[in-house]
Amino acid sequence: MFTITKPLRFGDCDPSGIAYFPSYLNILVGVLEDFFASLGFPWRAMNDERRMSVPTVRLDLTFVSPGFQGDALDFALAVRAIGRASLDLEHTVSARDTVLWTARHRIVAASIDTNASLAWPDDIRAALTQQLEMPHAHHPAT
Repeated sequence: MFTITKPLRFGDCDPSGIAYFPSYLNILVGVLEDFFASLGFPWRAMNDERRMSVPTVRLDLTFVSPGFQGDALDFALAVRAIGRASLDLEHTVSARDTVLWTARHRIVAASIDTNASLAWPDDIRAALTQQLEMPHAHHPAT
């Protein structure tokens, strides 16, 4: 699981000091960029050298608790499934030992030139496969 902490800044909040939820999406994009960089595939190189991007095609967020200005947001990103061109992720975002929100997220590998999906290149697929985590199975007690 990939983890990283990001601050919830003044500009990410509404006048009451509570997180403005669209700001979460902007921060999440940065977390995804950091995740790919941690695997050795910075987005700038993917864009410039491979002419590929990783757009979001589905994002389902569930808000649990409010975030507040000054919170340290702890992001936990889990790779759940890898398709020909798709990647299914789960995010859990916490602060102050409390889950703030969770997300189910699908991205796809896509050509910058045609906007069509493309199969994950072998080296990126191998790196993503090493990160693959299956949901924990519940086994009855014996």
